[in-house]
Amino acid sequence: ERGRGGGFLGIGSAKGGSPYVIVMIGINGVGKSTSLAKIAYYLQSNQCSPLLAACDTFRSGAVEQLNVHASCLSVPLYHQGYAKDPSAVAKAAISRAAEDGNDVVLIDTAGRMQNNVPLMKALAKLVKETKPDLVLFVCEALVGNDGMDQLTMFQKALTSGGHSRPIDGIVLTKFDTVSDKVGAALTLTHLTGVPIAFCGTGQKYNHLKPLSVPF
Repeated sequence: ERGRGGGFLGIGSAKGGSPYVIVMIGINGVGKSTSLAKIAYYLQSNQCSPLLAACDTFRSGAVEQLNVHASCLSVPLYHQGYAKDPSAVAKAAISRAAEDGNDVVLIDTAGRMQNNVPLMKALAKLVKETKPDLVLFVCEALVGNDGMDQLTMFQKALTSGGHSRPIDGIVLTKFDTVSDKVGAALTLTHLTGVPIAFCGTGQKYNHLKPLSVPF
């Protein structure tokens, strides 16, 4: 069954009752944590019970930022502080969600530039070990041509090293700032085949819209 969660997510009991796992990835400063919180709100609105996992154990303030979102949304946050193995934190969060009855785990990851090989390897390790149901790539709607390079390099990192786990969808932030200049969105999807799942349209938690394009 994949009936809950609404739209692109369609969350159900895909893994024998285990929580549905979503990993958010992307470069520094594109709004991953805020987008994760918006998706948590979206899930709550669609009869889901999410848990947030603070797996950015590198950036100072990352855990505290996610804790503010968790408090505002009244959702649980799992964290182990800083300087920990993100993969281990993510796996522990999934176990905690299963114990506590949360049906979705939203994993926040550290931002990293697409050409930072050690950090990209660490991200690939997290994705490989947690086996997420969904990997969402977050980028700005104003990114321009660099967005293609970002997406390609992240995709390459996740599909190298003897395993294959492609990116499932794109979250475009700051979509309310681009007016009719949607070239980046069209290019990213057309050249990679990765669909746009959500567009961020403002600062509030409900300012997240599933992309719906009539044919």
